Amino acid sequence: MKILDIEAIPLRYTMDNPIWDAQHFIPFRQTLLVKVYTDEGIIGYGEAASFGGPMITTKTMIEEELKPYFVGKDPFRVELLWDQVFHGTIQHGRKGIVIAALSGIDIALWDIIGKAANQPLYKLLGGYRDQVQAYASSGFYSEGRTNAKLCEDMESYVESGFKTIKMKVGGMSPKEDLQRVIDVRKNIGEDIDLAVDANSNWDVPTAKWMSRRLEELNIKWIEEPVLPDDVGGSAEVARNTIIPIAGYEQEVTRYGFKTLIEQKAVHIVQPDVIWSGGITESKKIAALAAVNHLPCIPHVFSSGVCLAANLHFIASIPNGSLVELDRNPNPLRDLLINDSLLPEQNAIITLPDKPGLGIDINDEIVSKYRVD
Repeated sequence: MKILDIEAIPLRYTMDNPIWDAQHFIPFRQTLLVKVYTDEGIIGYGEAASFGGPMITTKTMIEEELKPYFVGKDPFRVELLWDQVFHGTIQHGRKGIVIAALSGIDIALWDIIGKAANQPLYKLLGGYRDQVQAYASSGFYSEGRTNAKLCEDMESYVESGFKTIKMKVGGMSPKEDLQRVIDVRKNIGEDIDLAVDANSNWDVPTAKWMSRRLEELNIKWIEEPVLPDDVGGSAEVARNTIIPIAGYEQEVTRYGFKTLIEQKAVHIVQPDVIWSGGITESKKIAALAAVNHLPCIPHVFSSGVCLAANLHFIASIPNGSLVELDRNPNPLRDLLINDSLLPEQNAIITLPDKPGLGIDINDEIVSKYRVD
């Protein structure tokens, strides 16, 4: 089998009610879908992260620079191909757009391998579990979202069967954000795990001040309290609280996560297969975490392809236990894959038994939201 072509397809959904976190205003949701074609008619699907910038830049990287590394090659030699791209682009790559672009292609190659082997991808990767517990990821800031409305939303996730929920902090003053968390905790009760995500918007003193007060609220983890480049600062925060520090979704490759782990800057490791280097690299990141007795709970905040790829990754590793399930409206998440990964009543997602990623792409949704 040989790779014939690679295509990157930008999709965008404009939200009726924009949301924002501590760092970013989010008026639309976007997805850069990656298709890899083979001479045997098998098409692999992946997604390349395109957060924080125009999709055309990552699309160009995939189709103009990285595609020549793959065309004519055997998709089963995924480790070799990953290494060739990483070393071939090292003078201007190593992080950022290059790794995001490589991630999308890598996922599509694994989808091809699963389809060619007629096996679900998680089984080929190790098959540690066939079900994954989902947690509800929401609690963003939005126009008119009072504390009462926030509590109402978070309670609805509990009623839907979620045992863990996550909300945003860091976008208001520390005292205002603390009150939001107090209100949510009061409304959902003590039996539900509650995590908070600051999206790297605190400095170290603020993170320490907040963490001390959040300890009284039985918080499951604090996600990205400071900038990912401030490894020493994250380690200082981690040393000064009993709440686990989770992160960093903005970090990539085994080399970046190696530093976070060695400096004890995180207690929970959070790569994202569409961002951190694909499934190939994320397996190595998870292994680093496992050697250091750390759980791996990936960042998952994009399309249904992103959800599927991260699910197969989580299901293949011994230190994976939870999958992030975005609860904001997004047809690129659910409708793009024909609602094939919806959680059951108890918020458990069962891995598909179909080959590869096990999802069917809805071409009508692709056509409706395509923007190139």
